[in-house]
Amino acid sequence: QVQLVESGGGLVQAGGSLRLSCAASGRTFSSYSMGWFRQAPGKEREFVAALSSYGGSTIYADSVKGRFTISRDNAKNTVYLQMNSLKPEDTALYYCAAVYGRRSTDEAGYNYWGQGTQVTVSS
Repeated sequence: QVQLVESGGGLVQAGGSLRLSCAASGRTFSSYSMGWFRQAPGKEREFVAALSSYGGSTIYADSVKGRFTISRDNAKNTVYLQMNSLKPEDTALYYCAAVYGRRSTDEAGYNYWGQGTQVTVSS
């Protein structure tokens, strides 16, 4: 069982930056692939970024490529999402997810989810 707790969301002006954190419980964190998803009001949840177990490879949604960076610190059981050059369309509730296995861009590929952290980007 893995429990995930996101933090770091907030209100930021367009062009600004935020770093989201996701703290995970458990002693085998490094064996889990991690993902970030987001859900804007009135829209379905969508994939943002994913990182394989042990941090070997990453993948990003086209909408955030070049602006967001996913990383992990296995010693701290934490995954991060560095978000730069934020746009109003990045406004959403951001979720962290984990799976014991391969990373995925599909939310159905994840077993564990956090409660989300709100990111609001003003124009």
